[in-house]
Amino acid sequence: MPKVSIALQGNKRFEDYAVLAELVESLGFDLLSVYADLGFQPAIGPLLAAARATSRIELGPAALNPYLLHPVEIAGQIALLDQASGGRAYLGLVRGAWLDALGIEDRKPITRLRETVEVVRALLAGDEAGYQGEFFSLPPGRLFNYPVERPTVPLMIGSWGPKLLQYAGEVADEVKIGGSANPDLVSAIREHLGIGETKAGRPIGSTGIVFGCVTVVDEDGAAARAWVRREAARYLPVVAPLDPTVDVSALDLPTMARLVDQDDLDGAAALVSDDLLDRFAFAGTPAEIARQAQKLFEAGVTRIEFGTPHGFNDAKGIRLLGEQVLPALR
Repeated sequence: MPKVSIALQGNKRFEDYAVLAELVESLGFDLLSVYADLGFQPAIGPLLAAARATSRIELGPAALNPYLLHPVEIAGQIALLDQASGGRAYLGLVRGAWLDALGIEDRKPITRLRETVEVVRALLAGDEAGYQGEFFSLPPGRLFNYPVERPTVPLMIGSWGPKLLQYAGEVADEVKIGGSANPDLVSAIREHLGIGETKAGRPIGSTGIVFGCVTVVDEDGAAARAWVRREAARYLPVVAPLDPTVDVSALDLPTMARLVDQDDLDGAAALVSDDLLDRFAFAGTPAEIARQAQKLFEAGVTRIEFGTPHGFNDAKGIRLLGEQVLPALR
């Protein structure tokens, strides 16, 4: 059955995450993610707060990367979250973004991600044989000196790129397309996943597809869309070219980016058409967002993740999504 989840940003007070996680669970959502974006709080803190406040929903970071966090630490954080939640953790991994701003060379990202998956899985399973990769290694013997809740946890890989999607088809339970609400993209994602699934001898379609992006829901749909249109203008120049179904030659993305740099968000927002907005954000009334989400499910998406800020305030937006959008999708 398709799933619906909520994602929170790492910009809140620690105690707020328990309150919001409890609300998310009480409304019937399946899963809660916390972003692990550069410049925000480490996801593990909010996730531990959420784990203590809930008993049913799955929890995980969306997502960690092996450039800023060593695979041993990734495995340790997920083992801790899985223990604190009673076996409800999932692991989200990505290749990483904005690394050049930190002077980090993004070299062989797929090899690095593959080794990360292998190291994490070996550690959680208690494999004492050791590991030797191009970037990471483990000494023989037992490295974790504490109890592990489960020998494996669900794996989600976030990507738009064909090669990483194909790798996700080999090993992942889910792949997440972050920043998209475009049902026309799903068939291309499934095609790339199928290549990896075939290579690994997995059944075609065994990798779940998650779509998630900025979400603002409100009874005043026009106000919600106007707000999101301004925010979307910030990231569309980066994200739109990644979508092979979007004709970027028909968009004035350089001007949009320039206006954003000049803090002319109204001017940049004027370049975001209704169709473009619907491809890269969930915005409008509960009924409008439910129609957007339903199209994604019909296209083959297996989970939809409504991203921050959800509404003009978190609690109201999450409540509208849970009380009006979720029942329509069920």
